[in-house]
Amino acid sequence: MTDSPIAATQGSPNPDAPGNSSPAAPGGLSQATPETASPATSGNPGSAVPGDPGQAVPGASGAAMPDNPSSAVPGTPSPAAPDNPSPAMSGTPDPTTTPSTPIRLLLADDHPVVRAGLRAVLETEPGIVVVAEAATAEEAVTRAAQGDIDVVLMDLQFGRGMGGAEATARITARPAAPRVLIVTTYDSDADTLPAIEAGATGYLLKDAHPEELAAAVRTAAAGRTALAPTVADRLMNRLRSPAVALTRRETEVLTLVAEGLSNQAIGRRLHLTEGTVKSHLARTYTKLGVDSRTAAVATATDLGLIRR
Repeated sequence: MTDSPIAATQGSPNPDAPGNSSPAAPGGLSQATPETASPATSGNPGSAVPGDPGQAVPGASGAAMPDNPSSAVPGTPSPAAPDNPSPAMSGTPDPTTTPSTPIRLLLADDHPVVRAGLRAVLETEPGIVVVAEAATAEEAVTRAAQGDIDVVLMDLQFGRGMGGAEATARITARPAAPRVLIVTTYDSDADTLPAIEAGATGYLLKDAHPEELAAAVRTAAAGRTALAPTVADRLMNRLRSPAVALTRRETEVLTLVAEGLSNQAIGRRLHLTEGTVKSHLARTYTKLGVDSRTAAVATATDLGLIRR
């Protein structure tokens, strides 16, 4: 299934305010005011009299210290501190206000109406832009390799040809590959496990709310896992009940059994011997507590292990 003008003005003296005769110096350092140059507070006995920069305070023992930038003559520029430049004055960009790079998406789905719907939802989100679409898994693999994609929204079923799990594996196998977020209607173990094992960063269902979809895109772009609640629950159940969990190959075999294939046909499809197919089915029967192909399919379907 994705930034202060106050700092520039706050603390700057108001030239129209009464009694303010010390304009701000370039570089972000302000001139001393009569109040701040008081001997009682500044420790400088030679602070200047307001309105007479060259006259010392009566009774003072000396002139203004030349190395004290706070007592500089009004109107004389004070050098900015080299290790503390003011972003508002020096022209240095403030990282808190620099716009972030948008998340660039590739939509991979064989249904044009689905791609249009995803585009309509995601292009309204700030910081997210759809840069390409793919109608087949093969197109998605080729387009994702061009280096301008951050997240691929990948369907699992593309009709004929390559599937979404295989495309995900090919995309994520490349260096600096984009993240892949699966967006599909299927949430069985037979669908989720191959996709996650192939390298998908997230797995979302197409009935997710728009805000959930946008949040999943941003999560995937950041390299974190985004899972639909039902998928997360199923994965947790696999960890809690490992004895019932089927392996990927057992799931593949049972899925083909559910499609009505014989052991011999399953072996040809998966490039296995007929004896190996029987061994997978025997272990599956034991895990599910059944003794027939029909019971195994029914139980696995109820548990969400294979697609209905």
